[in-house]
Amino acid sequence: MSRNFSSSFLQEAYERGFVYQCTDIDGLDELLSKEKVTFYIGCDATADSFHVGHLVQILMLRLLQKHGHRPVLLIGGATTKIGDPSGRDNARPTLTDQEIAYNTDGLRKCLEPYIQFGDELGNALLVNNADWLDKLSYIHFLKGTGRYFSVNRMLTFDTVKSRLEREQPLSLLEFNYMIMQAYDFLELFDRHSCKLQIGGSDQWGNIVCGTDLIRRARSTNVYGLTTPLLSTSDGKKMGKSADGAVWLCADKLSPYDFWQYWRNVDDRDVGRFLRLFTDLPLDEICRLEQLQGQSLNDAKIILADEITRLTHGRETLETVRTTTQSLFGEGAMITAGELLSGPIYEMERESTIGRESIVDLFVKTCLVSSRSEARRLIKGKGAYLNDQPVLDDILIIKDEHFDENSTLRLSAGKKRIAVVKLI
Repeated sequence: MSRNFSSSFLQEAYERGFVYQCTDIDGLDELLSKEKVTFYIGCDATADSFHVGHLVQILMLRLLQKHGHRPVLLIGGATTKIGDPSGRDNARPTLTDQEIAYNTDGLRKCLEPYIQFGDELGNALLVNNADWLDKLSYIHFLKGTGRYFSVNRMLTFDTVKSRLEREQPLSLLEFNYMIMQAYDFLELFDRHSCKLQIGGSDQWGNIVCGTDLIRRARSTNVYGLTTPLLSTSDGKKMGKSADGAVWLCADKLSPYDFWQYWRNVDDRDVGRFLRLFTDLPLDEICRLEQLQGQSLNDAKIILADEITRLTHGRETLETVRTTTQSLFGEGAMITAGELLSGPIYEMERESTIGRESIVDLFVKTCLVSSRSEARRLIKGKGAYLNDQPVLDDILIIKDEHFDENSTLRLSAGKKRIAVVKLI
């Protein structure tokens, strides 16, 4: 269903599929069309990297900044210690202050390719809710903020109701999470005139609590906007692969593997993902999603190229494409059922030639987790060296195993590949 907005941001966000719910879409449209708005997204520091499942919200922030609005990234240094019960069956493990600080630094670095940080007008801010939540007096908090919340209503939110209906434990600590998130919005409103919170659709209840709190406590309207929680057309959760999370940071997932993830998406997802995850014009996307059969592979390569360039940079993309073409031929026409993992492992020539066994090489390239597993793989005829089955687990790596580019290829089965390059 089409719709015309006064706000250039909302118009593009709507057409690209970013908009799921809004507390007042007409009011937000009016606000965004007449002033530059400070907005925020919050995340707890439970890991040191975002993954593909976070990309919709990250690119929503990027789109808002592109249209002249100011992002605030709120790291939950305090709320990480509690844990959001949204979508969870059990309480979150407790992290130390040092772990939270390490993860916070990683998340900031992870966002830098997408969002411009800095002190200049329009640049993004990084804030930490520990700066105010850690200093709160409990009685002061209850009297000043707690009086605006109805327990009756809080019990109706899905995040709480689902846990109670399944008779799973929900601590008072977790129950307070939505109040603390609402207080974050109030604090950002007072400190930075923040008038919009962005989040995934699973955060709807928490976001509504924040808009209600500011309306009651400050007698003004602010807004909440959620993005859809995406799954692939085959029902899998975005951001997951057979080998685990599809991380955005190169030190947790190689850019090659990242590119291959997008290159091998389901045919039915190509158009939707091009809208959400690339800057391509919408009319060009319409043309690409009409392609059929083998020609649709061209659209998948464009999708993989665009999001890899955005995430890892143009030079890294060129390296990925060169590696892909050298391994699999021009265009790397790999079908969706042939997802190949092929990170490149650099090893010193002197310590490899005549010294490394094939068993050790399989372990060092993470194709197996142990020497015994490597031997079982070889015995079962599932280990390959340069596409030839490995028949002897005492094989020592020699010069002859490397090509003119000083590389060799290891395979565990037909689908998991690692490339070793001598330096």
